[in-house]
Amino acid sequence: MGSADGSGDSEGDGDVADRVKKETIRERVWDDLEESGEARFPFPPHGRIPNFAGASEAADRLAEQPEWTDATTIKANPDAPQLPVRRRALREGKTVYMAVPRLRDEQCFLKLDPDELEDYDDATTVSGSSKHGEQVGPDEIDRVDLIVSGSVAVTEDGGRIGKGEGYSDLEYAVLRELGLVDESTPVATTVHERQVIGDPVAIGAHDVAMDLVVTPERTVRPAGNEQPAGIDWDLLDEERLEEIPVLDRFAP
Repeated sequence: MGSADGSGDSEGDGDVADRVKKETIRERVWDDLEESGEARFPFPPHGRIPNFAGASEAADRLAEQPEWTDATTIKANPDAPQLPVRRRALREGKTVYMAVPRLRDEQCFLKLDPDELEDYDDATTVSGSSKHGEQVGPDEIDRVDLIVSGSVAVTEDGGRIGKGEGYSDLEYAVLRELGLVDESTPVATTVHERQVIGDPVAIGAHDVAMDLVVTPERTVRPAGNEQPAGIDWDLLDEERLEEIPVLDRFAP
């Protein structure tokens, strides 16, 4: 979630050396995807959750898992590599929630109800979701059965590196505070094999760990990671608190 220095990078637990290390890993993965030709539109892959060759195959593999089969409601990130995940969810009759960018509104999630939509392809794009989706507040959100996160890099033991802004962790924390997810709610990510790294990545108390790491070739099931119990207020600066109105209802 947000850092105390206002950088918005929750992933380093405030440790400058760790943040630098994670940024080095991000740049390495972005460069590798681009130079290997495995990156896909939008270009460049840098500065974003990178799209990759085989994203549809990774979505197909995720859909073979029991966590997917059992889910009727999914919270997904809006990025390009998870577009096949969002479309498949709607086509299988699953409700999809996506966060409003930067959680900037009190009605901080977009609800994509397959029974209410006609154009699944457009509704699951970043621009189309705001046009077709229903913007809902915390009291209107259904319990979430599965979370799908985008990653820049991920380890086989479930450590995730995102873009460094911390919103993915914060969205999870908000849902946890609302009682809409709990420790048993599975969290998955779909990535290219080149995004699965051997570097050790510390999983802090506020970091959401991955329960499923799915590539086009395989599924990894890390075990033993605990999930954040809610919002870590010590990591949120005044600017972040002012930008995200939904936090007012949880403030200590």
